[in-house]
Amino acid sequence: MQFEQAGKYIIDKLSKELPAHLTYHSVEHVLDVYAAAEQIGKYEGISAVDMKLLLTAAWYHDSGFLKGARDHEEESCRIAKKALPDFGYTDADIEKICGMIMATKIPQAPQSHLEEILADADLDYLGRSDFFSIGDKLYNELSAFGIVHNADEWNQLQVRFLENHHYFTKSAITSRQQKKEEHLQQVKAKLKS
Repeated sequence: MQFEQAGKYIIDKLSKELPAHLTYHSVEHVLDVYAAAEQIGKYEGISAVDMKLLLTAAWYHDSGFLKGARDHEEESCRIAKKALPDFGYTDADIEKICGMIMATKIPQAPQSHLEEILADADLDYLGRSDFFSIGDKLYNELSAFGIVHNADEWNQLQVRFLENHHYFTKSAITSRQQKKEEHLQQVKAKLKS
């Protein structure tokens, strides 16, 4: 498995080809999810082989945005299935990677420990101190798509999302849940004011 080359290939492609209006689903987001996945994976004590598969899934999980936002997880799997055999990944590896990619689809429904880790890594920022600055990027992207039209609509969407979201792994629950609850209260307060 040529792990580093598989990552370099997709990061280079995303850097060159992702549309500029994707202020949230950017290379920066992919690298953020990669870092979160690596951290959660370490805390969860996964094997070295599983770590490589997890991190490959993190690199590829939003590559479908190269084609568009709709069903981007399915498209990300297609891209992974096309690219990864060239880097020595087996069909079984790619199947696991696609399972993890699909586990990031909202509403999240991971079926394995690795899928739980990537699902948590994808939304790690919900329980971090950079929640509002990352949220602003998502607000700008959703505004560009015409999904939200003003700050109130955005905050209502965030409240619904935060209320319905839950972390799956013990490490994410321990390290992110409390801060996420605080963010929910802060967003609710914005709506009241």
